[in-house]
Amino acid sequence: MSDILVTAGLVVILAIVLAGPFLVRRIEENLEAFLFACGIAAVTIAGFASIEGIPTGWSWGIVWEALTMPVFVVSILGIPVGIVQIVLVVGFLIYLGYRPLEQGIQRAVDTIPMGPLAFLLVVALALLSSVISAIIAAILLIEFLCALPLAKEPKTRLAVVACFAIGLGAALTPLGEPLSTIAVSKLSGPPYYAGFGFLAGLLGIYLLPGILAFGILAFFEVRKVKGTGEPLFCKVDRGTPRGILLRAARVYLFITALVLLGEGFKPLIIQYVVGIPADGLYWVNMVSAVLDNATLTAAEIGPYLSILQIKAALMGLLVSGGMLIPGNIPNIIAAGKLGITSREWGRVGVPLGFLAMAIYFVVLFFPSYLL
Repeated sequence: MSDILVTAGLVVILAIVLAGPFLVRRIEENLEAFLFACGIAAVTIAGFASIEGIPTGWSWGIVWEALTMPVFVVSILGIPVGIVQIVLVVGFLIYLGYRPLEQGIQRAVDTIPMGPLAFLLVVALALLSSVISAIIAAILLIEFLCALPLAKEPKTRLAVVACFAIGLGAALTPLGEPLSTIAVSKLSGPPYYAGFGFLAGLLGIYLLPGILAFGILAFFEVRKVKGTGEPLFCKVDRGTPRGILLRAARVYLFITALVLLGEGFKPLIIQYVVGIPADGLYWVNMVSAVLDNATLTAAEIGPYLSILQIKAALMGLLVSGGMLIPGNIPNIIAAGKLGITSREWGRVGVPLGFLAMAIYFVVLFFPSYLL
Protein backbone atom coordinates (compact mmCIF):
# COMPACT_ATOMS: atom_id res chain seq x y z
CA MET A 1 0.00 0.00 0.00
CA SER A 2 1.44 3.39 -0.99
CA ASP A 3 1.88 6.20 1.50
CA ILE A 4 -0.81 8.16 -0.34
CA LEU A 5 -3.33 5.39 0.27
CA VAL A 6 -2.21 5.11 3.90
CA THR A 7 -2.74 8.84 4.41
CA ALA A 8 -6.12 8.72 2.68
CA GLY A 9 -7.22 5.78 4.80
CA LEU A 10 -6.17 7.47 8.05
CA VAL A 11 -7.88 10.72 7.06
CA VAL A 12 -11.09 8.81 6.39
CA ILE A 13 -10.87 7.13 9.81
CA LEU A 14 -10.16 10.48 11.47
CA ALA A 15 -13.20 12.02 9.77
CA ILE A 16 -15.37 9.09 10.89
CA VAL A 17 -14.06 9.37 14.45
CA LEU A 18 -14.81 13.10 14.61
CA ALA A 19 -18.14 13.13 12.78
CA GLY A 20 -19.61 9.75 13.71
CA PRO A 21 -20.78 10.62 17.25
CA PHE A 22 -22.55 13.72 15.91
CA LEU A 23 -24.26 12.08 12.97
CA VAL A 24 -25.29 8.73 14.47
CA ARG A 25 -26.93 8.59 17.89
CA ARG A 26 -26.08 4.91 18.37
CA ILE A 27 -22.40 5.73 17.94
CA GLU A 28 -22.67 8.46 20.56
CA GLU A 29 -24.29 6.00 22.97
CA ASN A 30 -21.58 3.39 22.35
CA LEU A 31 -18.64 5.74 21.87
CA GLU A 32 -16.02 3.58 23.58
CA ALA A 33 -16.62 0.49 21.41
CA PHE A 34 -16.80 2.68 18.30
CA LEU A 35 -13.44 4.33 19.05
CA PHE A 36 -11.90 0.96 19.88
CA ALA A 37 -12.89 -0.42 16.46
CA CYS A 38 -11.57 2.72 14.76
CA GLY A 39 -8.32 2.41 16.72
CA ILE A 40 -7.79 -1.15 15.53
CA ALA A 41 -8.41 -0.05 11.94
CA ALA A 42 -6.05 2.94 12.25
CA VAL A 43 -3.16 0.91 13.69
CA THR A 44 -3.62 -1.72 10.98
CA ILE A 45 -3.51 0.86 8.17
CA ALA A 46 -0.58 2.71 9.77
CA GLY A 47 1.44 -0.51 9.58
CA PHE A 48 1.69 -0.01 5.81
CA ALA A 49 3.33 3.43 6.16
CA SER A 50 7.00 3.76 5.32
CA ILE A 51 8.57 6.32 7.65
CA GLU A 52 12.31 5.94 7.88
CA GLY A 53 13.52 5.01 11.33
CA ILE A 54 10.06 5.16 12.94
CA PRO A 55 8.06 1.96 13.53
CA THR A 56 4.34 2.10 12.84
CA GLY A 57 1.51 -0.38 13.07
CA TRP A 58 1.06 -3.33 15.38
CA SER A 59 3.64 -4.49 17.89
CA TRP A 60 3.59 -6.23 21.25
CA GLY A 61 4.64 -2.91 22.78
CA ILE A 62 1.56 -1.02 21.57
CA VAL A 63 -0.74 -3.90 22.57
CA TRP A 64 0.76 -3.94 26.08
CA GLU A 65 0.51 -0.14 26.36
CA ALA A 66 -3.13 -0.16 25.27
CA LEU A 67 -4.01 -2.86 27.80
CA THR A 68 -2.12 -1.41 30.76
CA MET A 69 -2.32 2.37 30.36
CA PRO A 70 -5.83 2.68 31.85
CA VAL A 71 -4.78 0.86 35.03
CA PHE A 72 -1.10 1.70 35.47
CA VAL A 73 -0.20 5.37 35.43
CA VAL A 74 1.80 5.45 38.65
CA SER A 75 2.90 3.02 41.36
CA ILE A 76 1.92 3.86 44.95
CA LEU A 77 3.51 1.61 47.60
CA GLY A 78 4.13 -0.92 44.86
CA ILE A 79 0.47 -0.93 43.80
CA PRO A 80 -0.32 0.12 40.22
CA VAL A 81 -2.78 3.00 40.07
CA GLY A 82 -4.62 4.35 37.04
CA ILE A 83 -7.71 6.35 36.28
CA VAL A 84 -9.83 3.18 36.24
CA GLN A 85 -8.96 2.31 39.84
CA ILE A 86 -9.63 5.92 40.89
CA VAL A 87 -13.09 5.83 39.31
CA LEU A 88 -13.82 2.48 40.99
CA VAL A 89 -12.54 3.31 44.48
CA VAL A 90 -13.98 6.81 44.75
CA GLY A 91 -17.23 5.65 43.15
CA PHE A 92 -17.70 2.96 45.79
CA LEU A 93 -16.70 5.38 48.57
CA ILE A 94 -19.44 7.75 47.43
CA TYR A 95 -21.87 4.82 47.20
CA LEU A 96 -21.10 3.62 50.73
CA GLY A 97 -20.90 7.09 52.29
CA TYR A 98 -23.69 8.69 50.33
CA ARG A 99 -25.81 9.84 53.27
CA PRO A 100 -22.97 11.43 55.31
CA LEU A 101 -21.72 13.08 52.12
CA GLU A 102 -25.17 14.48 51.38
CA GLN A 103 -25.53 15.75 54.97
CA GLY A 104 -22.08 17.36 54.84
CA ILE A 105 -22.94 19.13 51.59
CA GLN A 106 -26.18 20.40 53.08
CA ARG A 107 -24.37 21.69 56.19
CA ALA A 108 -21.87 23.52 53.99
CA VAL A 109 -24.70 25.10 52.01
CA ASP A 110 -26.48 26.13 55.20
CA THR A 111 -23.44 27.62 56.98
CA ILE A 112 -21.08 29.11 54.35
CA PRO A 113 -22.13 32.30 52.53
CA MET A 114 -23.02 31.70 48.89
CA GLY A 115 -20.12 33.64 47.34
CA PRO A 116 -17.27 32.00 49.31
CA LEU A 117 -18.98 28.61 48.96
CA ALA A 118 -19.08 28.93 45.17
CA PHE A 119 -15.40 29.95 45.09
CA LEU A 120 -14.36 27.05 47.33
CA LEU A 121 -16.53 24.60 45.39
CA VAL A 122 -15.01 25.48 42.02
CA VAL A 123 -11.38 25.67 43.14
CA ALA A 124 -11.50 22.61 45.40
CA LEU A 125 -13.18 20.35 42.84
CA ALA A 126 -10.83 21.56 40.10
CA LEU A 127 -7.76 20.69 42.18
CA LEU A 128 -9.23 17.44 43.48
CA SER A 129 -10.11 16.35 39.95
CA SER A 130 -6.41 15.76 39.27
CA VAL A 131 -6.49 13.04 41.95
CA ILE A 132 -10.06 11.70 42.02
CA SER A 133 -10.64 12.16 38.25
CA ALA A 134 -12.81 14.68 36.41
CA ILE A 135 -15.62 12.11 36.31
CA ILE A 136 -15.92 11.88 40.09
CA ALA A 137 -15.39 15.65 40.48
CA ALA A 138 -18.34 16.24 38.13
CA ILE A 139 -20.52 13.86 40.15
CA LEU A 140 -19.66 15.73 43.36
CA LEU A 141 -20.35 19.03 41.59
CA ILE A 142 -23.87 17.85 40.80
CA GLU A 143 -24.47 16.95 44.44
CA PHE A 144 -23.49 20.46 45.52
CA LEU A 145 -25.41 22.23 42.78
CA CYS A 146 -28.61 20.40 43.59
CA ALA A 147 -28.34 21.56 47.20
CA LEU A 148 -27.77 25.22 46.31
CA PRO A 149 -30.84 27.49 46.66
CA LEU A 150 -30.41 29.04 43.21
CA ALA A 151 -32.69 29.50 40.23
CA LYS A 152 -32.07 27.62 37.02
CA GLU A 153 -30.12 30.31 35.16
CA PRO A 154 -27.54 31.15 37.85
CA LYS A 155 -27.13 27.47 38.69
CA THR A 156 -26.51 26.73 35.01
CA ARG A 157 -23.91 29.51 34.85
CA LEU A 158 -22.19 28.14 37.93
CA ALA A 159 -22.16 24.63 36.44
CA VAL A 160 -20.48 25.88 33.25
CA VAL A 161 -17.85 27.88 35.17
CA ALA A 162 -17.13 24.91 37.43
CA CYS A 163 -16.73 22.53 34.48
CA PHE A 164 -14.24 24.90 32.84
CA ALA A 165 -12.20 24.79 36.06
CA ILE A 166 -12.48 21.02 36.47
CA GLY A 167 -11.34 20.54 32.88
CA LEU A 168 -8.21 22.57 33.64
CA GLY A 169 -7.50 20.97 37.00
CA ALA A 170 -7.89 17.40 35.77
CA ALA A 171 -5.02 17.94 33.32
CA LEU A 172 -2.48 18.41 36.11
CA THR A 173 -1.92 14.65 36.48
CA PRO A 174 -2.50 11.59 34.28
CA LEU A 175 -5.05 10.37 36.85
CA GLY A 176 -7.36 13.31 36.17
CA GLU A 177 -8.90 12.59 32.79
CA PRO A 178 -8.34 10.62 29.58
CA LEU A 179 -6.75 13.66 27.88
CA SER A 180 -3.93 13.84 30.43
CA THR A 181 -3.54 10.05 30.56
CA ILE A 182 -3.10 9.85 26.78
CA ALA A 183 -0.82 12.90 26.60
CA VAL A 184 1.58 11.47 29.19
CA SER A 185 1.46 8.05 27.55
CA LYS A 186 2.35 9.40 24.12
CA LEU A 187 5.17 11.55 25.49
CA SER A 188 6.60 8.96 27.90
CA GLY A 189 9.46 8.03 25.59
CA PRO A 190 12.26 10.16 24.10
CA PRO A 191 12.79 13.06 23.94
CA TYR A 192 10.42 14.11 26.75
CA TYR A 193 10.23 11.02 28.97
CA ALA A 194 6.98 12.33 30.45
CA GLY A 195 6.18 11.06 33.92
CA PHE A 196 3.51 11.65 36.53
CA GLY A 197 4.44 15.31 37.09
CA PHE A 198 5.16 16.23 33.46
CA LEU A 199 1.90 18.06 32.75
CA ALA A 200 1.90 19.87 36.08
CA GLY A 201 5.40 21.14 35.32
CA LEU A 202 4.54 22.06 31.74
CA LEU A 203 1.09 23.59 32.21
CA GLY A 204 0.66 24.24 35.93
CA ILE A 205 1.80 27.86 35.66
CA TYR A 206 -1.12 28.47 33.27
CA LEU A 207 -3.73 26.13 34.73
CA LEU A 208 -3.58 27.17 38.39
CA PRO A 209 -4.23 30.90 37.74
CA GLY A 210 -7.04 29.89 35.41
CA ILE A 211 -8.64 27.76 38.12
CA LEU A 212 -8.45 30.67 40.56
CA ALA A 213 -9.93 33.02 37.95
CA PHE A 214 -12.91 30.71 37.40
CA GLY A 215 -13.32 30.45 41.18
CA ILE A 216 -13.44 34.24 41.47
CA LEU A 217 -15.93 34.39 38.60
CA ALA A 218 -18.12 31.85 40.42
CA PHE A 219 -17.92 34.02 43.56
CA PHE A 220 -19.33 37.05 41.75
CA GLU A 221 -21.84 35.04 39.73
CA VAL A 222 -23.72 33.90 42.82
CA ARG A 223 -23.23 37.05 44.89
CA LYS A 224 -25.31 39.07 42.45
CA VAL A 225 -28.21 36.59 42.63
CA LYS A 226 -31.26 37.64 44.64
CA GLY A 227 -33.80 35.13 45.85
CA THR A 228 -33.98 31.41 45.24
CA GLY A 229 -36.34 31.37 42.29
CA GLU A 230 -37.14 28.25 40.30
CA PRO A 231 -35.19 25.13 41.32
CA LEU A 232 -33.08 23.50 38.64
CA PHE A 233 -34.27 20.06 37.59
CA CYS A 234 -31.70 17.46 38.50
CA LYS A 235 -31.40 13.70 39.00
CA VAL A 236 -28.93 12.83 41.70
CA ASP A 237 -28.68 9.28 42.98
CA ARG A 238 -26.08 7.22 44.76
CA GLY A 239 -25.69 4.88 41.83
CA THR A 240 -25.40 1.10 42.01
CA PRO A 241 -22.41 -1.24 42.27
CA ARG A 242 -23.20 -2.47 38.76
CA GLY A 243 -23.29 1.12 37.48
CA ILE A 244 -19.94 1.92 39.10
CA LEU A 245 -18.34 -1.17 37.57
CA LEU A 246 -19.84 -0.36 34.17
CA ARG A 247 -18.54 3.22 34.36
CA ALA A 248 -15.02 1.98 35.14
CA ALA A 249 -15.20 -0.54 32.30
CA ARG A 250 -16.21 2.17 29.85
CA VAL A 251 -13.35 4.38 31.02
CA TYR A 252 -10.94 1.45 30.52
CA LEU A 253 -12.17 0.79 26.97
CA PHE A 254 -12.16 4.53 26.17
CA ILE A 255 -8.50 5.00 27.13
CA THR A 256 -7.47 1.76 25.42
CA ALA A 257 -9.16 2.99 22.26
CA LEU A 258 -7.40 6.37 22.48
CA VAL A 259 -4.00 4.68 22.84
CA LEU A 260 -4.67 2.73 19.65
CA LEU A 261 -5.92 5.83 17.82
CA GLY A 262 -2.83 7.77 18.85
CA GLU A 263 -0.57 5.04 17.50
CA GLY A 264 -2.62 4.70 14.34
CA PHE A 265 -2.53 8.42 13.57
CA LYS A 266 1.25 8.61 14.06
CA PRO A 267 1.92 8.92 10.28
CA LEU A 268 -0.47 11.88 10.07
CA ILE A 269 1.19 13.59 13.04
CA ILE A 270 4.66 13.18 11.55
CA GLN A 271 3.69 14.29 8.07
CA TYR A 272 1.26 17.13 8.78
CA VAL A 273 0.77 18.21 12.40
CA VAL A 274 4.50 18.70 13.07
CA GLY A 275 4.59 21.46 10.47
CA ILE A 276 1.79 23.56 12.01
CA PRO A 277 3.13 26.52 14.04
CA ALA A 278 2.31 26.48 17.75
CA ASP A 279 -0.05 29.47 17.56
CA GLY A 280 -1.89 27.82 14.67
CA LEU A 281 -2.31 24.59 16.65
CA TYR A 282 -3.71 26.60 19.53
CA TRP A 283 -6.58 28.08 17.50
CA VAL A 284 -7.17 24.96 15.40
CA ASN A 285 -7.89 23.09 18.61
CA MET A 286 -10.91 25.26 19.28
CA VAL A 287 -12.75 22.41 17.54
CA SER A 288 -12.50 20.79 20.98
CA ALA A 289 -15.63 22.80 21.79
CA VAL A 290 -17.65 20.31 19.75
CA LEU A 291 -15.34 17.29 19.71
CA ASP A 292 -14.07 15.36 22.72
CA ASN A 293 -10.66 16.77 23.62
CA ALA A 294 -9.22 13.38 24.62
CA THR A 295 -9.87 12.06 21.10
CA LEU A 296 -8.15 15.08 19.59
CA THR A 297 -5.20 14.58 21.96
CA ALA A 298 -4.81 11.04 20.70
CA ALA A 299 -4.86 12.30 17.11
CA GLU A 300 -2.41 15.20 17.57
CA ILE A 301 0.03 14.87 20.44
CA GLY A 302 3.28 13.00 19.89
CA PRO A 303 7.01 13.16 20.67
CA TYR A 304 7.67 14.70 17.26
CA LEU A 305 6.13 18.02 18.31
CA SER A 306 8.17 20.77 19.94
CA ILE A 307 7.49 21.60 23.56
CA LEU A 308 5.81 24.86 22.51
CA GLN A 309 3.58 22.98 20.07
CA ILE A 310 2.61 20.51 22.79
CA LYS A 311 1.89 23.30 25.23
CA ALA A 312 -0.17 25.26 22.70
CA ALA A 313 -2.13 22.23 21.48
CA LEU A 314 -3.02 21.07 24.99
CA MET A 315 -3.99 24.53 26.22
CA GLY A 316 -6.19 25.05 23.17
CA LEU A 317 -7.90 21.72 23.83
CA LEU A 318 -8.33 22.30 27.55
CA VAL A 319 -9.71 25.83 27.39
CA SER A 320 -12.08 25.39 24.46
CA GLY A 321 -13.26 22.03 25.84
CA GLY A 322 -15.55 23.87 28.24
CA MET A 323 -17.37 25.92 25.60
CA LEU A 324 -20.00 23.37 24.58
CA ILE A 325 -21.35 20.17 26.13
CA PRO A 326 -19.49 17.60 23.95
CA GLY A 327 -16.07 19.15 24.59
CA ASN A 328 -15.27 17.53 27.91
CA ILE A 329 -16.41 14.71 30.18
CA PRO A 330 -17.48 16.97 33.11
CA ASN A 331 -19.69 18.99 30.73
CA ILE A 332 -21.45 15.86 29.51
CA ILE A 333 -22.04 14.52 33.03
CA ALA A 334 -23.22 17.84 34.48
CA ALA A 335 -25.48 18.75 31.56
CA GLY A 336 -27.07 15.30 31.49
CA LYS A 337 -27.77 15.15 35.22
CA LEU A 338 -28.87 18.77 35.58
CA GLY A 339 -31.00 18.94 32.44
CA ILE A 340 -28.99 21.76 30.83
CA THR A 341 -29.63 22.09 27.10
CA SER A 342 -26.94 22.72 24.50
CA ARG A 343 -28.32 26.23 23.90
CA GLU A 344 -28.26 27.07 27.62
CA TRP A 345 -24.71 25.80 27.96
CA GLY A 346 -23.46 27.59 24.85
CA ARG A 347 -25.01 30.88 25.92
CA VAL A 348 -22.60 30.91 28.85
CA GLY A 349 -19.74 28.72 27.64
CA VAL A 350 -19.05 30.20 24.19
CA PRO A 351 -18.38 33.83 25.20
CA LEU A 352 -16.54 32.71 28.34
CA GLY A 353 -14.43 30.28 26.31
CA PHE A 354 -13.55 32.89 23.68
CA LEU A 355 -12.46 35.30 26.41
CA ALA A 356 -10.33 32.64 28.10
CA MET A 357 -8.80 31.58 24.76
CA ALA A 358 -7.87 35.20 23.97
CA ILE A 359 -6.29 35.75 27.39
CA TYR A 360 -4.30 32.54 27.26
CA PHE A 361 -3.18 33.30 23.70
CA VAL A 362 -1.67 36.57 24.87
CA VAL A 363 -0.01 34.87 27.84
CA LEU A 364 1.38 32.02 25.75
CA PHE A 365 2.57 33.82 22.64
CA PHE A 366 2.86 37.57 23.17
CA PRO A 367 6.29 37.33 24.88
CA SER A 368 7.69 35.40 21.90
CA TYR A 369 6.26 37.98 19.46
CA LEU A 370 8.27 40.67 21.24
CA LEU A 371 11.57 38.83 20.73
